[in-house]
Amino acid sequence: MSSELDFMSARELARRIARREISSVEVTQRALAKAEATQASINAFSVIMGDAALDAARAADAATMRGDRLGPLHGVPYTAKDLIAVKGAPMTFGSRTMAKNVAAADAPTVERMRAAGAVLIGKTTTSEYGCKAVGDNPLNGITRNPWNTGKTPGGSSAGAAASVAAGVTPLALGTDGGGSIRIPCCLTGIAGIKAQFGRIPLWPHSAAPSVAHVGPMTRDIADAALMFMSIAGYDERDPATVAGPLPDLVAACEAEPRGLRIAYSRTLGYARPDADVAAVIDAAAKTFESLGCIVEPVESVFESDPVDVWSAEFYASIGTRLAPLLASQRDLLDPAVVAILEQAVKLDLRTYYTKVFERYALRERMRAFFQRYDLLLSPTLAVASLDVGKNVPDSRPDRDLVSWVYYTYPFNLTGQPAVTVRAGFADAMPVGLQLVGRSHDEYNVVRAAAAFEKTQPVRQPAGF
Repeated sequence: MSSELDFMSARELARRIARREISSVEVTQRALAKAEATQASINAFSVIMGDAALDAARAADAATMRGDRLGPLHGVPYTAKDLIAVKGAPMTFGSRTMAKNVAAADAPTVERMRAAGAVLIGKTTTSEYGCKAVGDNPLNGITRNPWNTGKTPGGSSAGAAASVAAGVTPLALGTDGGGSIRIPCCLTGIAGIKAQFGRIPLWPHSAAPSVAHVGPMTRDIADAALMFMSIAGYDERDPATVAGPLPDLVAACEAEPRGLRIAYSRTLGYARPDADVAAVIDAAAKTFESLGCIVEPVESVFESDPVDVWSAEFYASIGTRLAPLLASQRDLLDPAVVAILEQAVKLDLRTYYTKVFERYALRERMRAFFQRYDLLLSPTLAVASLDVGKNVPDSRPDRDLVSWVYYTYPFNLTGQPAVTVRAGFADAMPVGLQLVGRSHDEYNVVRAAAAFEKTQPVRQPAGF
């Protein structure tokens, strides 16, 4: 049975807990109960941490009763993806090869969520080592989409998106090396932020450190902004982290978007969106015009598809890191992951560095592009759904495990901030729009996304 707590925003939960209208224990018990109750239907969790969560919730309530200074997420439940380290908890990467692995220390984002008062209830599922854009792995099985359990929630942050969409927690930590926050947020109709590369620290180091991000996944962009403000900022353990003041994304959610110059591209120059998806994003572009933005159609953002450049950074890096497992425990790994990693590690050094220089050229192209525009608007994905058990849409047989997503991986190469929010529906499944900003400009990305989101009706999946 649904509870009024299930789809309440983190902002409202934190306010009510601070005012002693509800307790963190009450909210956490409900989240844990719903996590357990939905495992059979959506399978979002790799581990549920009930005892530790209730201990943290009791401590949060004691702090409230003492009149302590409370963090912005005080007493609010959240989850962390299985690629993110939580001290003393399993960190399996969705792989049978790491089934007994336990993290030795907390990731910086987990430390910061605790400092903000949030209560961790469990770890969520991922595709194996984050290598697929769908939600299954050999260790945990299939994670399903709450909007239609015959569909995938996308990946690799599969469980994070599914649990937020189903109303288990309002907040989740995900990771994004080629779209792994934006893809599942799109397919489950929630909001996600891939901030500027290095804005949010990532440690222990990813197997694809030059493209990997960690970030918030929430039901609306205002909660994502609040979560961003709690976890972003320099950390000496991650040498790529950005030092200096943070953009105020909470304030951005209340700022008018009027006057923003938006380039709208259906294809980026190479993608093939389904007609019903394109129609939803066409309508979104008109909404931005009604909000006072200047929207200009732009067909070719890129000269060609940069997927080979991305694969050289992501799959070759992970394949090199996992080479001992590919040699000794190949039969325990997802065969589709094995195939793409073995192909990627065949790159010779000259070919790899050719791709490195192509990446620099791509960054320069984007720098010049954003001298003319404030934002780039596109679909987040070319399709509205994908059946469980499939790695690639039937309509895209020429694409591989990640190349079918088209719109997300270029901006891991450039490092620019990007968000996804729900734009509408096609065949009863959510469709997401992606907004990309110039380097280090999360403010305008969130400013526009929040304004658009306020024009959309609130909808939740039935039965959850």
